[in-house]
Amino acid sequence: MRPPPVHYAKSGDVHIAYNAVGEGPLDIVMTPGSISNLEIYWEEPSLVRFFNALTGLGRLILFDKRGTGLSDRVADAATLEERIDDIRAVLDAARSSRAVIFGLSDGATMGILFAATYPARTAGLVVYGGSARWTRTPDHPWLPPREEFLSYLASEENESTFGSPAFVDEAVKAMAPSRSNDAAFKDWFGRLRRLGSSPSANQSMARLNMDVDVRDVLPAIHVPTLVLHATGDRDVPVESGRYIAKHIPGATWVEFAGIDHMFMVDPQALAFVVGEIRKFVRSLTTPPGRDRQLTTVLFTDIVNSTRAASRLGDSTWGELLDRHWKDVRSELSRYQGREIKTLGDGVLASFDGPTRGVRCACAIRDRVRPYGIEIRAGLHTGECVTSGSDLQGVAVNLAHRVMERAGTGQVLVTSTVRDLTVGSGIQFRDRGRAGLKGIEGKWHLLEVESGY
Repeated sequence: MRPPPVHYAKSGDVHIAYNAVGEGPLDIVMTPGSISNLEIYWEEPSLVRFFNALTGLGRLILFDKRGTGLSDRVADAATLEERIDDIRAVLDAARSSRAVIFGLSDGATMGILFAATYPARTAGLVVYGGSARWTRTPDHPWLPPREEFLSYLASEENESTFGSPAFVDEAVKAMAPSRSNDAAFKDWFGRLRRLGSSPSANQSMARLNMDVDVRDVLPAIHVPTLVLHATGDRDVPVESGRYIAKHIPGATWVEFAGIDHMFMVDPQALAFVVGEIRKFVRSLTTPPGRDRQLTTVLFTDIVNSTRAASRLGDSTWGELLDRHWKDVRSELSRYQGREIKTLGDGVLASFDGPTRGVRCACAIRDRVRPYGIEIRAGLHTGECVTSGSDLQGVAVNLAHRVMERAGTGQVLVTSTVRDLTVGSGIQFRDRGRAGLKGIEGKWHLLEVESGY
């Protein structure tokens, strides 16, 4: 089949390739797995049948992630924050104000983070074959250990055989075992891998996925959610899907007998999945609330401000404070932060991406230091409630308590922030687990060290 026209959305400095197929009152945006190519997609009949079935429900929007397919190549794998920026850019370019987000495979983490961060633009969330993380932890014992992942990535064989017949054979056995003896399908799959990525890009994406973790994000999703998984999936164990469904409030969980991670290659699985999505889409009637969403919260505070004011005198200190506030607001604007309110000598601000929040905190600290002001800062990413121009919720209190534990010049974050900045280049120093006043349990804290 001749592929539909390719369009480009601008996300920052990166061009993101996308298709918009069909029409209707509802938009469905598919966030792809590791490899995609908008032109090669349409050469495989099983994918065409899948896409056509979805266009029967509304307009289907497909895109290639930055660094893959027809989108701009980038030096390093994109962070999750950049990836959800790309979703937003595609929605804007396609003039879609609100859509069902369909996260496939490792594209599920993109969909999960987008739905939690932008509930007003998410009509519903569908997750298929996804996992909240990709290496073993006590609550994900079915996944491979991180060391095994690293060993595989470091092997010369992994990089040198990328896209070869042997590579394709193993990949098809894992992702579409029912087609493992289909020469035409394997030929197409090999072309998809080679034209969708490259050996180095494949390595970068795998290294990013190794550390991606959205477990803490799941409870912050409050849009209608459908989670689907094949019980015999050889690429992503069904336990990963069960975990996601269990931790998203009100999620609908559907598992079915099947062995193909690429479910669309099996006509029966395709019919079943499309049927479940059709039921889910038709049940979407009420727009989600706009008051609750995943937010990165930043608190800053000037260290020893009273002592400095006494030493310098009211006039000089007042001039320095004015300069400080000018610089704080300049950096908030630069990093797309929103000033919520000032608190004494500090600020409460919010961001829709943790990487921007961390970089803003470090930029403020470095900018005010030359004229004798030292700050401390704390950040946490969690569910917040917007009340007018104010921001409320446990995440706000938690970020404030994190800031209180920071020393002079320190930017402290929770492990949730660290997990969501994977791939950004920001390096953290472990500060251990600590109790925070008024907050239940102990929290893993880290100090921003470099790379910001």
